[in-house]
Amino acid sequence: MNIQNRIAVEADLPAITEIYNQAIESRIATADLTAVSVENRRTWLSTHDADYPVFVAEDEGFIKGWCSLSPYRSGRMALRQTAEISYYIHREFHGVGIGSNLIADVINHCPALGIKVLFAILLDTNALSIGILEKFKFERWGHLPGIADFEGDLCGHFYYGRRVDIS
Repeated sequence: MNIQNRIAVEADLPAITEIYNQAIESRIATADLTAVSVENRRTWLSTHDADYPVFVAEDEGFIKGWCSLSPYRSGRMALRQTAEISYYIHREFHGVGIGSNLIADVINHCPALGIKVLFAILLDTNALSIGILEKFKFERWGHLPGIADFEGDLCGHFYYGRRVDIS
């Protein structure tokens, strides 16, 4: 593999959408219940600017995963240095290091973006995400039990966070 991480462009939207829809199907990686469209993701991508980019992991023209930064409580200036990190990997490439590579790259970009705190919100049934976040020194900061209802199956949300060293 020759994975290159880069900032997402509009041409990446079909792959980004496919990967996110795989996460929806899994029922452990997002609380969305129905598939999203490329148009929906186009609107979403337009909200991600140079301060809160979306990164893709590309290998020979194939997008294998993506990671985004989103503002926390946008417009509240005391929180401007805090961002939510989200990441999704194509199901055929779970467990081969793409998520770790993306997360490490995003963490390394944080100082240049002025981000001092990262946090992730994940379903408490998502053992893979718990493991990868803890690998990168994220700590469990909170738990909202039983708030996600998957047609009668309840699960909670974990909040994981970490400070980012800024030189």
